Amino acid sequence: MAKWTPKHEAPAPLEGPVVATVTGGTILWFVLFLAQLPFYGWFDDHGYLWWLWTCLAGAGLGLIGIWYVRKWDAAVKRDTEKTSATAGSTTTGSTTEPATE
Repeated sequence: MAKWTPKHEAPAPLEGPVVATVTGGTILWFVLFLAQLPFYGWFDDHGYLWWLWTCLAGAGLGLIGIWYVRKWDAAVKRDTEKTSATAGSTTTGSTTEPATE
């Protein structure tokens, strides 16, 4: 059996509002938990109680996710600022204006 090798390079990762996306998902899980809470007895009687706890677990894991992506986003911004600061300090000696004689 031949080893599989990719025929092209992987695309660049998508950048977007990661913190807002994770926060929105966490809020959605918690709202779903609250919406199902009044039907606790029905879920228990029919064997669907796990739906309720799945929503609560999604909200709890979302809180961990919010903490994680906020730290990640801050680290990316710090690295970007550091990279742009070092790139800016290496080009300060060059001028783009023509010399006058």
